Amino acid sequence: MSAFSSLPLSAALQKALHASNYATMTPVQQASLPAILAGRDVIVQAPTGSGKTVAFGLGLLQRLDPTLLRAQALVLCPTRELADQVAKVIRRLALAMPNIKVSILTGGVSLGPQLASLRKDPHVVVGTPGRVQELLRKHVLTLAKLRTLVLDEADRMLDMGFEEAIQEIVAATPPSRQSLLLSATFPEAIRAMARSALRDPLEVTIDAPIEQATVEQWFFEVDPKQKPAALAALLREQRPESAVVFCNTRRDTAAVVDALGSLGIDALALHGDIEQRDRDEVLVRFANRSCSVLVASDVAARGLDIKDLAAVVNYELPSDADIYLHRIGRTARAGASGLALSLCGPSEMPRALRIEAQQGTPLQWRKLGPVEPAAKDALQAAMATLRIDGGRSDKLRPGDILGALTGDAGLPGDAIGKIDIFATRAYVAIKRQLADKALGRLRSGKIKGRSFRIERI
Repeated sequence: MSAFSSLPLSAALQKALHASNYATMTPVQQASLPAILAGRDVIVQAPTGSGKTVAFGLGLLQRLDPTLLRAQALVLCPTRELADQVAKVIRRLALAMPNIKVSILTGGVSLGPQLASLRKDPHVVVGTPGRVQELLRKHVLTLAKLRTLVLDEADRMLDMGFEEAIQEIVAATPPSRQSLLLSATFPEAIRAMARSALRDPLEVTIDAPIEQATVEQWFFEVDPKQKPAALAALLREQRPESAVVFCNTRRDTAAVVDALGSLGIDALALHGDIEQRDRDEVLVRFANRSCSVLVASDVAARGLDIKDLAAVVNYELPSDADIYLHRIGRTARAGASGLALSLCGPSEMPRALRIEAQQGTPLQWRKLGPVEPAAKDALQAAMATLRIDGGRSDKLRPGDILGALTGDAGLPGDAIGKIDIFATRAYVAIKRQLADKALGRLRSGKIKGRSFRIERI
């Protein structure tokens, strides 16, 4: 069985699959969906990008009663970014189901809008464990009618310290619920969670492709005082289309961004003290190629799924060799090759030796060419971002923005990049040399017959 049309799905779900050009199931969908649709508890171990979200999304939507205005499905995710992605998939699959409400309940944002969204119970809740736990304790969210519980990326939720919150949430759900647990890895802690939360689950394991992507790892011994200039020199030499520079502290991320800026390299910082709206904008600009270099702490980078990342740079080696592997694993995904560059001061040599011992092969040390702090060969991104103060609440769609830019504004289609729509704002990437022209034309014209405030960020 490989066609979605062979599954006992509702006509509305089949229509949504057809609209999204989903015809053939991936291996994980083929192995898990029959059991999910039969109401069985399922454990899925499969790599990122294997189609797990569509599998559990179809399962939870198939079990919904649209006339019952109660939370009937709950998806727990480790991060807000993942929760947003999951909610988008579920909404797309539910497009032919009338009046299905999906609420996103995550930390890092004000409680007010989320409390307002719960005044009318959603059918589906997608959230992070901490915020869902908080709303349960405030008695504004009830899970008494829950039919499906999904623990997505369960291994990462445990790594982030959510075990106690998950246990409390599971205890608030009815025993009759269906439970689905999805995880890229299956350590003993996940097995223990599965034993307590699932009943006689079917286990589905989809192995990652045998041909693993390769990461070329280069190490450079650098005087700590020379690190900013050395980093700039490496970025100019390699010119990666996108790079994440990892720092060990929040203070370092800000200092590195300032140093790169003074040397003519556009970079943005991502750390735990950034407001959620600013965090969203940083991620949008990095994903749409309006910024080539993202400087991040490990905590702030958790949950980021950055596609086509050309290079990872360790501005400072982490003390834990596993963190190093996690960092460099963000490049060379989907079979592509990747590059990991590490700047290592004399005091960091014990860390390098731990990494070498874990990998079991000698590290590749390279000499850095002459470092010239005064060099200011600009390294600017190809795109720039315009922010539009209108979004889903204004019924804006990507096609409306694209039409305004290629129609009245007169821009060629290939000058327009990624378009992101949020609840109250939207972002569009424009080729850098045409961004000011696009801004002027949009400000003097209209989008969908309306005027919006528009800024270049």
